[in-house]
Amino acid sequence: MATLVENSSLLRLIPLIPLLGVVLNVFLGLRLGRKKAGLLACAAVALSFFFSLLVVSLLPPGGILRDSLFTWIESDPFKAGLSFQVDALTAVMLLVVTGIGLLIHVYSLGYMGHDEGMVRYFAYLNLFIFFMLLLVMADNLLLLFVGWEGVGLCSYLLIGFWYQDHTNTIAGNKAFIVNRIGDFGFLLGILLLFWELGSQGVWTIDFLELKDSAQKLEPMKVTLITLLLFVGATGKSAQIPLYVWLPDAMQGPTPVSALIHAATMVTAGVYMTARLHFLFSLAPTTLAVVATIGALTAFFAATIAVAQNDIKRVLAYSTVSQLGYMFLAVGVGAFSAAIFHLFTHAFFKACLFLGAGSVIHGLEGEQDMRKMGGLKAYLPATYWTYLIAALTISGAPLTAGFFSKDQILWRAFAAPSGSVWLWLLAWITAGLTAFYMFRQFFMVFHGKCRVEEHVRQHIHESPRIMTAPLILLASGSIFAGWLGTPEFIWGNAWDHWLEPVFGIGEEIHHEGVGQEILFMLLTLGIAGLGFLLAYYSYYHAGKVPERLSSWAGGIPYQGLFNKYYIDEIYDFLLVRPFTVCSKWLANIFDLAFIDGIVNGVANSVRGMSLFWRQLQTGNVQHYLFGFLAGTLLLLGYYLYR
Repeated sequence: MATLVENSSLLRLIPLIPLLGVVLNVFLGLRLGRKKAGLLACAAVALSFFFSLLVVSLLPPGGILRDSLFTWIESDPFKAGLSFQVDALTAVMLLVVTGIGLLIHVYSLGYMGHDEGMVRYFAYLNLFIFFMLLLVMADNLLLLFVGWEGVGLCSYLLIGFWYQDHTNTIAGNKAFIVNRIGDFGFLLGILLLFWELGSQGVWTIDFLELKDSAQKLEPMKVTLITLLLFVGATGKSAQIPLYVWLPDAMQGPTPVSALIHAATMVTAGVYMTARLHFLFSLAPTTLAVVATIGALTAFFAATIAVAQNDIKRVLAYSTVSQLGYMFLAVGVGAFSAAIFHLFTHAFFKACLFLGAGSVIHGLEGEQDMRKMGGLKAYLPATYWTYLIAALTISGAPLTAGFFSKDQILWRAFAAPSGSVWLWLLAWITAGLTAFYMFRQFFMVFHGKCRVEEHVRQHIHESPRIMTAPLILLASGSIFAGWLGTPEFIWGNAWDHWLEPVFGIGEEIHHEGVGQEILFMLLTLGIAGLGFLLAYYSYYHAGKVPERLSSWAGGIPYQGLFNKYYIDEIYDFLLVRPFTVCSKWLANIFDLAFIDGIVNGVANSVRGMSLFWRQLQTGNVQHYLFGFLAGTLLLLGYYLYR
């Protein structure tokens, strides 16, 4: 059955309005002033969100809306257009990017209200939204790649926004370079896919045509293509081994952290694999790799998070871990579950980051949790919204995280490509998640107030323009998950919504629901155990894990606190050798060999020119003598022959 495709010129307005906001702020922002520039940026995203809602309401059941602006590249038989499409999958991403993005923009009005670079900040935010919308609305791989690279550029600009601090610029450079490594693999995958289909007579990168032609690819070739595409996803969505940039991205303003971690950049890799599910489904080896990397990343990042003391760094490793869950779902073929967790994660992770920003705002920039404590009385709105988000990410019953994480854990075990050990890693990670989140919660909001005296006198709740988004996000953290409840509760509306995109191939057939309920109870049990350990260790008894580690010589805690020394290992094995090699190439090879060749050619030409210049005396008699000598030589040659 052919997919119903309808045309709508409304689609172009969704990305172009934020782009217009960028242009206006670049040229008029300083004249308008910081507050009006911020309001302009917020209005642009609000309009984009409105048109996103309108487009989703007009989306035909199981169909696609398309909007072709013009032909971008044409070289017969290949053609690529600047055109957009919206289907059920794109609709989800549109609402996440524009809806969560709008709340972050509004929050930024308060958080960045006194910053001198506020106009530049909002121009960057609008540009980020534009490129992310370009990525999710593209109807072909080439346009998606433009958005893919654009969000990488914006992340570099926003992470290093306070560029006066060298640490921030280093973090921005790290994010940019690590993403370029992943993007190199992604680009190779696109080119190989284009070449292989072209050899079959299919010269296209359009998603609908790729889906129809994917079966023409040889199994080995499609495995290689999808592995290369996944390399790009590991960079953009921070999976092993290219996750190292994301924790350092905390150097940017806190709303930027929320935007990158919740609504935009890090979800791009998950979206890309879901968009190209028809390719990944043909490569079981790739799916096994994706599931393994996802499970390992989820567990690995969670173990690091339990020992971090920076309030934002804990959340950064939490994001890496939750992204691992999403790729675990992709790897077992549960694409709908992966997107569902992406959707719920956007709410509770944005709430957590913005809540952390509210704490930092109230403590005049302090981020070390060891210098917090007892903030419940000072920050009541932040406290309750943070508690809801912490419960949600931990998988408390009836919250969004409970339903989305349970789907992934269940399918990691029960899906045909799932396994016990994949489920076991994800299950242990669920317990670690509850532990590190409530470790953070108790360290920040409960116990004795450890805030320095001169700061304690000025602790204050954030203004309403910052707490209102927190309340809305906390509400979404509870109710957003009700869209994807298991079939045995009241039906899974989420899977039915995405069925036209992913089909029904990922359905799990089993006898009754008893086994699924059992696994749900097991997940609740491990999460409850994590909560109780955090309560006893950091609320009731206080810092028990650190004490146990000190009795063991400090090695376990120090290993986790220093992130398994992965950055140091990368520095020793990759960065330093590359730096030494670059210096040798610049100072020795380039000067001796490259410059030697160039200078040698120049010297040879100059030497030859000096010789011939001696013959060019300007004396007519010498020239006549030369003509006579040449004539006699020619005459002698012909006579002799």
